[in-house]
Amino acid sequence: MKILVVHQYYLMPGWPGGSRFNEFARLWSEAGHDVQVIAGNLNYASGEVSEEYRGRWAKRERDGKVIVWRCHVPSSYGGSYRGRMWAFFGFTLSAATVALRVEKPDVVIATSPPLVAVIPGWIAVRLRRSRVPFIFEIRDLWPESAITTNVLRRDSLLTKVLFGLERWACRIADRVNVLTPAFRDDLVKRGLVATDRIVFIPNGADSDLFRPGLRNNWVRQEYGWGDRFVVMYTGQHGRANAVGQLIEAAALLIDRPDVLIACVGGGPEQSSLSAEARRRNLKNIVFYGAQPKGRMPDFVNACDAGAAVLQNNPTFHTVYPNKVFDYMACERPTLLAIDGVARELVCHEARAGVFAEPENAEALSTAIKQLADDPQGCQEMGRRGREWVLAHATRQTLAAKYLKIMEELVSS
Repeated sequence: MKILVVHQYYLMPGWPGGSRFNEFARLWSEAGHDVQVIAGNLNYASGEVSEEYRGRWAKRERDGKVIVWRCHVPSSYGGSYRGRMWAFFGFTLSAATVALRVEKPDVVIATSPPLVAVIPGWIAVRLRRSRVPFIFEIRDLWPESAITTNVLRRDSLLTKVLFGLERWACRIADRVNVLTPAFRDDLVKRGLVATDRIVFIPNGADSDLFRPGLRNNWVRQEYGWGDRFVVMYTGQHGRANAVGQLIEAAALLIDRPDVLIACVGGGPEQSSLSAEARRRNLKNIVFYGAQPKGRMPDFVNACDAGAAVLQNNPTFHTVYPNKVFDYMACERPTLLAIDGVARELVCHEARAGVFAEPENAEALSTAIKQLADDPQGCQEMGRRGREWVLAHATRQTLAAKYLKIMEELVSS
């Protein structure tokens, strides 16, 4: 089977970020399928384009057995939200031209955000002599999440266009894959897609890469963490992530020298957050910047608990942060400042973490103390978390489920 994926954020080897489709593509190709990916050429952590891609509209390369088309993304991406919108538009144009060049696939997947990924996906599907099956994947509810984080105004022309694009994408897709049950409920409630066309393949973890390891490893030694209780946040530092709430929690934990908050990742607010912690002379929270994907298991194993935080925003009641599955796969308990389906999964279904109200520094600091003072409880939550991942959310299991859906579409 020939599989084409349109995914602007498909990682390059060693890049930081979510590697869901890197792992899917590798597993599908190892199973004997031909996989091509149309992706961006920008390093989203640094906002820079590598020298080999500069001045290139598109470049064909290989990632193992997977063919990857690295398409032009304007460098305005990291400058502002308006610049990011322009970068999405630029990728849409470059990806669309590649969609016309690639060999005809048997099935196409376009994954959003950005929502505009559906356009080159549709071109690959429709502008052929015979139509091929199309799967539209929703990793985040756009443009709704952009509205509730004040990136877009609900009454703006751009927002209306994006809502129209969302409706169109759901209508033309043979299947709509959602990453959480709440996404499914939202789409059905708004009448965008019938339940019989919705499939559910959530985020998960690479349980071979993220697995329990030494706590006192090179990370803990190199950064001088000693025997402190380390709560680690990993991922983007942007408006929606509201990482500043961890700075406020650190300020309330100055009487606990045994506790350290470590923030690992990049994003538009990373430098300003780091500067704010230094300005307030907070020694118990440190920002380490983005790290290559291959180093992240060691970082997670070096911590005592993993943190997942977002804005106190009703839209985020619908999401499963991927970092949670990595924490659980490494047998680390989760400090979860996200309500909704994530809380139901982590704290009730898997019983692998504790909840604190988002953007409530006092609740966060209390939860951190609770974890630091209960090593036995942390160990038990970590064990239950990995057991849940192995039973429900390994990349191998999810890739096989995705593949079955594609095979059924192609055969029908």
